[in-house]
Amino acid sequence: MRQYLAVKPFLAGDTPAGHQQRLAWIEGSKGAVIALSSDYPDGHRIAPHRHRRAQLLHALTGVVMVSTGQGRWMVPPEHAMWIPAGVDHSVEMLGTVAMRSVYVLSDAIGGLPEDLRVVLISDLMRSLIVEAVAMEPASEPQGRAALVLGLLLHEIPNLSERPLALPFPEDPKLAALCRRFIARPTPHATIDDWAREVGMSRRSFTRAFLRETGLSLSTWRRQACLFAALPRLADGEPVTTVALDLGYDSVPAFTTMFRRMLGASPRDYLKGKHADAPSSAS
Repeated sequence: MRQYLAVKPFLAGDTPAGHQQRLAWIEGSKGAVIALSSDYPDGHRIAPHRHRRAQLLHALTGVVMVSTGQGRWMVPPEHAMWIPAGVDHSVEMLGTVAMRSVYVLSDAIGGLPEDLRVVLISDLMRSLIVEAVAMEPASEPQGRAALVLGLLLHEIPNLSERPLALPFPEDPKLAALCRRFIARPTPHATIDDWAREVGMSRRSFTRAFLRETGLSLSTWRRQACLFAALPRLADGEPVTTVALDLGYDSVPAFTTMFRRMLGASPRDYLKGKHADAPSSAS
C-alpha cells in the first residue's frame, strides 16, 4: 500500500532561488501526497517550471493565472488547477494569494485526470487540503492522518471541471488577434471582422480557429471576457462597472453570459453558490 505524506508550510521565500529550493525539496520527498502552503504578493510571478508529480493548485484567496504552451487558465477563488506531471507552466498572482498546493505521484491511484483543467473545489475538498497542510510531517501517517490524506487523494477524480481554460492558437496571425482581444475584450467584434483581419473567408477562419483552439470563436471570446472579469470581481469591483468596461450593453447581458459559462450569477458565483457545471459548447 502506497504511503502518504503531509507536511507543514514550507517557506522558501518569493525569490527565484527560493522557488528552486522548494522544487528540489518536492522532487526529493517521498510518499504519494505532499501538501504545501505559500503566500504571494500581488503581481508575483513564478517562472516556467515542471514537476515529476501532478499538482492540484488551490488559492484560498486571490486569483491565479497559469500559463502553458497550450494556453492560459484562470484559477479564481473556490477553484483549483490540476497540472499533470511533466507539464511546463508559469504562474502569476492577480491579487494577494494564499496558495495551498497538493503534489501527487501520477500512479498514486487510478483515475487521476490526464489533462490540464480548472476544477471546482467542494467544501469537503477545501477542508481536506487545509487539514493536510496543517498536519505534522509523517513519512507513514497513521489513523486520522492516513484517512484524511487517503480521502483527499480519492476525491481528486471527482472534482467538477469548469470552463476556465483559454487555449491559444499557434498560428501567429490568429494568436495576435487573440492577444489584442485579451488586452481589450469586447463582445461586439464579429467573426467577419476577425476573418478580414487575417485575410480569410468566414468559413476558412471558423475552421482554422476551431482547429487551433478546440473552441468556436464565440466560446473563446466569452471565456476571454471571463478572464478579464473574474480578477476584478474577486477584487470587489461592482458588476455594473466590469460589465460596461467589457463592452456589454447592460448588466443583464453580462450576467446572462456569466451564468451560461459558470452556472451562476457573478455575485452568487463568488459567494460559492454554484450550479452544476454548464456546457461550454456554443
